[in-house]
Amino acid sequence: MERMWSPWRSKYIASFKKPVRRNRKGSSLFTTALQSGADDRHLIVWRGEHCFVIMNRYPYNSGHLMVVPNRQVKSIQDLSADELSEIMHTVQHAIRVLDDVLQPQGYNFGANFGRVSGAGVDDHIHFHIVPRWNGDTNFMPILSDTKVISDDIRKTLKKLRKSFKFKPQ
Repeated sequence: MERMWSPWRSKYIASFKKPVRRNRKGSSLFTTALQSGADDRHLIVWRGEHCFVIMNRYPYNSGHLMVVPNRQVKSIQDLSADELSEIMHTVQHAIRVLDDVLQPQGYNFGANFGRVSGAGVDDHIHFHIVPRWNGDTNFMPILSDTKVISDDIRKTLKKLRKSFKFKPQ
């Protein structure tokens, strides 16, 4: 088995010794963003009956989206059938929108369940959609612990919103 050393991950893993910031009511940052009504400030792309789409403020790549249930639950087992259905239909639609707006060549899709899996927000389940392109990685993360994001996040937000017209089934 080959090994890929990524010492930058140690800094990331160590950051989880600090408690996750929550507001006074114990709400996750997703719940706070959803309830604020400040969609531009919180980078919310779309709102549905059971879930919403938000851009990742610290993206792995341009267009990195998260699909989040409106109801703050910790585990996929806590989601209702209606919530799961809307989330998956929203993921499918979000990928179509990303195809249209950004034309990626592939995707990473998934969720981190629990703090040890890498979940930065472990009390509010969410699903990541990360667009990928050939050549989207380079020497910057290795030499300077820096990820280069090639698009302006506010411009991408506007493009995605314009294209996201969607009514879940």
